[in-house]
Amino acid sequence: MSAGGPGEQTTPEQVPGVAHQHELEHDDEQAAAPEGGRTTYTLARYPEKLAVVRLGPGSDVPPWAESASLFSVTASATETSVVCSARDVPTKARAHKAYTAFAVEGVLESGDVGVLVELLTPVADLGVAAMTISTFDTAWILVPVGRADKVEEAWQKRGHTVARAVPAGPTPRRDARR
Repeated sequence: MSAGGPGEQTTPEQVPGVAHQHELEHDDEQAAAPEGGRTTYTLARYPEKLAVVRLGPGSDVPPWAESASLFSVTASATETSVVCSARDVPTKARAHKAYTAFAVEGVLESGDVGVLVELLTPVADLGVAAMTISTFDTAWILVPVGRADKVEEAWQKRGHTVARAVPAGPTPRRDARR
């Protein structure tokens, strides 16, 4: 894993948010490694219901798109999508509503390989469709609210930890197109 500069290496002990075998030791007894010796992760589960809303290409973010713990705007030549609180999304908006967000705790390095595969495989095995968003520091996984408990259980069976997150309060948005 790269640290920050070219050629710098981090040891597994330096990667926050990742439980390693030596951290699982207790009273000089070696704890069982997770199934298959995989790296395990801690995820934060956010209580807000989120929506993924499709807007037209080049659209401004509408005032009803209230920020939540996760607020994301993605624009391409064919659409603008907003991930926001589901609370005030108009019924006529083209949207997928009622998602629960999970964030991988700690900072993921851009060279970390297999993080999403490890976390999305049990989700797919349940037949649950998931959406992902990557930020500079971490990865977010959105699953339908009605399936979030089953997804959490599947992660725990693979040795991952899921903790309740404290949601961020709404924050005023700044118009990025000024």
